[in-house]
Amino acid sequence: MFKTTIKVDGMMCGMCEAHVSDAIRKAVPEAKKVKASRAKKEATFLSDEQPDSVLIEKVIKDTGYDFLGCVSEPYKKRGIFG
Repeated sequence: MFKTTIKVDGMMCGMCEAHVSDAIRKAVPEAKKVKASRAKKEATFLSDEQPDSVLIEKVIKDTGYDFLGCVSEPYKKRGIFG
């Protein structure tokens, strides 16, 4: 499993966060726990496969926001006591 963090500039409100999240879900159908934060200027999600950063960049730009970078790293699910 991978955790992907996308740096996005241009989000101004909750609707902007929703647009970015929807664009990610459309581009990466297997994405789970998709979250966008205008305060942090980023969006994050989990996926079983490492996503295509070029595709993510295109989707973010096509949605009208500035793509500043994308990082995917291995993610290990923690248990209740872990």
